[in-house]
Amino acid sequence: MRLTALLPLLAAVPLFALPAPAAAATGCFDPAAPLTVEEQRLTASLPAGGPAVGPELVRLAGFDPLVAEVKHDLCAARTPRRAERVVTQAGERLWRTAVDRAQGRRPDLGTLDRFDDRPLYWARLQLSSAIRQWAPASSSQRTSLLTAFDRGSRGLDDVRFPLGKTRRVMVSGFDPFQLDGAGITISNPAGASALQLDGRVLDTPSGPAVVQAVSFPVVWGYFDQGIVEAAYGTALRDRARRPDVVLTISQGRPGRFDVERWAGAWRGGFPDNNNVSVTGGVPPAAGWPQPDVQFIETTLPYARMLEVTGAYPVNFNQAFCVWPDSSHPGTGTPVCRSDAPAPGEIAASGGGGNYLSNESMFRANRVRVGLGLTSVAGGHLHTPVLGQPTGLTDPAFEARRQAIASEVLALTSAAAGGAGPAVPLRATESARAELDSLPGTVLNR
Repeated sequence: MRLTALLPLLAAVPLFALPAPAAAATGCFDPAAPLTVEEQRLTASLPAGGPAVGPELVRLAGFDPLVAEVKHDLCAARTPRRAERVVTQAGERLWRTAVDRAQGRRPDLGTLDRFDDRPLYWARLQLSSAIRQWAPASSSQRTSLLTAFDRGSRGLDDVRFPLGKTRRVMVSGFDPFQLDGAGITISNPAGASALQLDGRVLDTPSGPAVVQAVSFPVVWGYFDQGIVEAAYGTALRDRARRPDVVLTISQGRPGRFDVERWAGAWRGGFPDNNNVSVTGGVPPAAGWPQPDVQFIETTLPYARMLEVTGAYPVNFNQAFCVWPDSSHPGTGTPVCRSDAPAPGEIAASGGGGNYLSNESMFRANRVRVGLGLTSVAGGHLHTPVLGQPTGLTDPAFEARRQAIASEVLALTSAAAGGAGPAVPLRATESARAELDSLPGTVLNR
């Protein structure tokens, strides 16, 4: 699947950048070219010291030869056309290698737990920083190279559903986030789950279901440029291979899974991975039919999903928040409820908060509704919070991540398997407590 008009943001990210560290090679790389805030973290180590965390995780996963080979090939490229072939192939190869390693087909790659999503994230940053500092490129050429590489390394060009009556499920995970300071070792179980799901054929009550996965950045600007619509919208427009289920996945609350009932059209301003904050309504994405709505309700078969048993309980979260004065959104204290939004109310938060997880559900399903695909099931799953390891990793940390990813597979199978009741009968918990407990929710602005 080729995606078009994706990520012109990559040309602008140096606006948020810091001075760059010295490049690993000379001649073809310009160490003075600024890197993004995300790329700057490649030099960050644990508070107690030791090697830089990102490159060390790449090494432990056995990805460092791939990174070195791509940098060599980029240096050897004599023309922008040749460089584009190098980085396009590199992105696709990195994604496929990460998926194969995660699913146990590459036992030769390193000693790190195969469920670990972090090597993909940090290897992507190593290569995007090299592309950003590749000296022969003009500004427009560099933008094209970064777009081609990023798209491939997130699986966005690898969504290929089969023809026929097989059920199809498209899912998305996220990069690690909140990486400053001691957070440098953070993993995202949603990203780990996406690697476990990509290309899988799951058993469901309705027969086998093929899953295709992508991974989204934790950056507001990518969402402004329509990365969610480009991924899900392109798949949904393919009448012959259209997914039956679209399921966005992110990390949510401690100790449980949440199937979210509502997504809201508001950004709460929590900083992204480039330390950029954005507050206000969720903007439209150019080129896609999108209704002007404040809330979108899940159409996932949540009743079937609530029957899944595993290491963590599964909850159906019905909370949402609205601004008290619809004519002045963003002012006052949001009113949180668990019934249903009324006409004219302005979203302050969906059940999944007002960060990029909520926005992934909102955007994926806004384009689904805009295309008139009401028969396609769509919604969001929040995983339990994984927590951080002792050092780079530890057995308990790895066991939690594996348990979460394994239960995500079971929940995805349930989502692919059939319909549940459309409307819940009652709320089980305080709406405000639900929203307050979610990292990234901003209620009092």
